[in-house]
Amino acid sequence: MKYVSKAVDVFLNTGTRFPRSIIWAMGVIKYSAAKVNRDLGLLERDIAEAIIKASQEVIDGKHDSAIVVDVFQTGSGTGLNMNINEVIAARASEISGKNVHPNDHVNMGQSSNDVVPSAIRLAALREIRDRLLPALNVFIEGLEALARKTEDVVKPGRTHLRDALPVTMGQEFGAYLDAFKRDLGLLEDAVKYVRELPLGGTAVGTGLNTHPEYPERVIGVIRELTGIDVEPAESRFRAMRLLTDLVSLSGVFRAIALDLYRLCQDIRLMFSGPFTAIGEIDIPQEVAGSSIMPGKTNPVTVEASMLAASQVVGLDQANTMANTLGEFELSMGIPLVGYNIVTQITLLSEALRRMRTYVIDRISPDEKRALELAEKSPALITVISPIIGYDKASQVARKVASGTPIRQALREIGFSDEEIDRILDLRKLTRTGIPAKNIW
Repeated sequence: MKYVSKAVDVFLNTGTRFPRSIIWAMGVIKYSAAKVNRDLGLLERDIAEAIIKASQEVIDGKHDSAIVVDVFQTGSGTGLNMNINEVIAARASEISGKNVHPNDHVNMGQSSNDVVPSAIRLAALREIRDRLLPALNVFIEGLEALARKTEDVVKPGRTHLRDALPVTMGQEFGAYLDAFKRDLGLLEDAVKYVRELPLGGTAVGTGLNTHPEYPERVIGVIRELTGIDVEPAESRFRAMRLLTDLVSLSGVFRAIALDLYRLCQDIRLMFSGPFTAIGEIDIPQEVAGSSIMPGKTNPVTVEASMLAASQVVGLDQANTMANTLGEFELSMGIPLVGYNIVTQITLLSEALRRMRTYVIDRISPDEKRALELAEKSPALITVISPIIGYDKASQVARKVASGTPIRQALREIGFSDEEIDRILDLRKLTRTGIPAKNIW
């Protein structure tokens, strides 16, 4: 492999290799190109058949160890394309007993400039279909069940990390449920744009040295082979020089990551304690939380997911920068954006699945503790003031400020337990309305 041996010397050697899905996509494109060029009479049948068989082996992962070029290489992805071409050519030569050339035969009708941008999009579509969409849907189902389970659990609201009016735990989780449903819609919309592949554009988008029927035919084979609804790019020039569709997709990943981070942050606070902090929920843990403190449990899956979300946000920034690389007919950020997109999908899919299994499904609210904290909120004084009158509310406020529970404070100024129960029916305060008008 002449090109690859020199490329390994001149590219960076960071140990960062292309993920399986991108190698798979490259194999799919080489398989499809050989089949179409054979059918168009441009490629000798026995050589084409050998390339198809060798490409299938690449698709199946049999030659992953031979894909040795670093992700940090020439920005068009020529290193990856030639690595794949040379692996397939060598194997096809063994299969056919003929001298299969990496450029003349395997790369017929192609250029790195249209192949690699197509491959990273194809890989992203497959990973979203097979991993991210299922994980996101399962996560949403879990959140929906959790919101229903906790819909009557009254707890204190908190703004600026200070006591506020009561809410239900279900309302809090319901907010995130709505957010992730909207993220799902954004993802489905972004995917439509990524389906356009610039295959057939060859070097600069004009399609020179490619049969006029090649683009439609090769994408038809890819569609049939993968079940992914790809289509020829409306503008190959656009899809080769700009990766804006993938950056938009990365922006959706960023939105999912931010929503996940915020949810994890709230869960972590709700789980804090159990006695010296909030302690509104319990989450049974699989592993010890400390190497020195016996019996301590930590929100390990929650924190791992926050790290993953942070990485997704960072990769989105890298994608934005990489999209600005290049001038005129070609992007120079193709390998990095492809690697980052697949990595983002991997991180989000794993975090969402683990969060559903080990956190969302296991959350157990401490209803007594949550209600007790809600009744301690000084914000209640403002709400009950129209019910009991300003002067009595002031007396209650002073007692609560000195540490007296609000129930006891109300009892001390003359209210009966029955009246207190009616005044402190906090569920009414978690719904729209003016409870002071209906209390007596």
